[in-house]
Amino acid sequence: MQKIHLVSGGCGFVGRNMVKRLLNTTQDRIFMIDDLSIGRHPSDWLENYTSRSYLDLEIIGNENRLFFWKGDFRNLLFYMRENKRYVQEKYAIEFDRFSDVFHFAAIVGGRLKIEGDPMIVALDLSIDAEFFYWITQHKPERVLYPSSSAAYPISLQSTDFAIALSEGDIDFTKNLGTPDMTYGWSKLTGEFLAQIAAKYYGIRVACIRPFSGYGEDQELAYPVPAIAARAAGREDPFEVWGSGKQGRDFVHIDDVLDFIFILLDKVSDGSAYNIGSGQLTSFLELIELFADIAGYKPAIKPLLDKPVGVHSRYANMDLVNQFFGWKPKISLREGMERVYKKQLDRLNSGK
Repeated sequence: MQKIHLVSGGCGFVGRNMVKRLLNTTQDRIFMIDDLSIGRHPSDWLENYTSRSYLDLEIIGNENRLFFWKGDFRNLLFYMRENKRYVQEKYAIEFDRFSDVFHFAAIVGGRLKIEGDPMIVALDLSIDAEFFYWITQHKPERVLYPSSSAAYPISLQSTDFAIALSEGDIDFTKNLGTPDMTYGWSKLTGEFLAQIAAKYYGIRVACIRPFSGYGEDQELAYPVPAIAARAAGREDPFEVWGSGKQGRDFVHIDDVLDFIFILLDKVSDGSAYNIGSGQLTSFLELIELFADIAGYKPAIKPLLDKPVGVHSRYANMDLVNQFFGWKPKISLREGMERVYKKQLDRLNSGK
């Protein structure tokens, strides 16, 4: 029987890149869910888009491989909890259980969202609780839970004490410290639930802690495409939130996806691993890089009243290199050149 994978949050940045990867590298079917509160409809990002409707399900393409259910993932989880074969019976899709489950459904956003509306971000706790309960009942073949570098203690990311963050800096048998706002708390809780699901219910699950993922099709609410767009427009003076000395670890979405599949093959106990470059880049350095790509040298204008988050957040990749031999393939400059070209094309086309 043909495999079918589930991708929650399938129309968000990471989700849609995963859906496209699965479509392009497998012959499997994909069932994706998104309420489009943040994500974009598949007609915006799939080539040669065609679809037809079956009840409240959208069947995309002519191969019956991609199914799109629009709505709050928690509602679908409720239906599937009430009837374990809800999807199979309602939509006449034949399968025993989902193969790989990629859980990207979450209320996410940039620093403005995390600090500006922390209680709505806390709803991720309810999404994840429903999700983990469901997988213990459904028992899919493999599960990917995306945590976040925001789960790390903020005390390790200050101007006075900034280190490369290692997986062991989160130890559930010791004092965990304080993660970054409600988003960090929700992801830390999700990691703990992943370990519970693996230990007590035999679910094969792996967790990732991505650092600052970026890519060509990321929304402008995120810093990398926003800075690239402003460089394409040759902004001068160039505004930066805070002093610009705060730094992040930028990793391209293609590298993130590559490592996800390595982890799914090798990790089953709910353990979490970093996905980053291991390189700290300040926002001043990022602006300088984009300005160099654009071929000009703007003055910098700090905006000290804007939210900036922690001062320093970057990954220690030693454990990943040791256990999996993985390193990102896309350099910082190559990745940012891709993003810049996308934003320049967008600017020139007037879209």
